Amino acid sequence: MSQFTKRKHVFKEVHEEYVLPDERNRIAKVLAANLGNNLHRVQLDGGEVFLASMPKKFRNNIYIKKDDFVLITPIAEGDKVKGEIATILLKPQIRYIAEQNLWLVSWWID
Repeated sequence: MSQFTKRKHVFKEVHEEYVLPDERNRIAKVLAANLGNNLHRVQLDGGEVFLASMPKKFRNNIYIKKDDFVLITPIAEGDKVKGEIATILLKPQIRYIAEQNLWLVSWWID
C-alpha cells in the first residue's frame, strides 16, 4: 500500500467513523502534544494525568494539539505511559457521543 493510500484510509477512518466509548476505552483531553517519541500528556475526566502513545498508523498522518479529545485504551503494564490513543475525536464525533448520553461534555466549549 502506498503512503498516499494509507494516509487516505487513516484520514477517512478519523473523519467518518463515529466510535462510542465502551468499557475498555476512556475519553481524555490532550494537555501537551508530542513530548517526543510520539507521546502525549492526557487527562481523564477524573483528573488523572499520564502519558499516552500515538499508534504508528496515526503518525505523520493525523496531528493532534493541546485541548483535543482522544479515546484512550489503557495499557496495564505501563508506569509512565499508561495508555494508547485509539482514535482522535473531532467536534461532530463529540456531539454524537454527547447525544448518546455517554459523555457529559463539561470540558468542551463550542
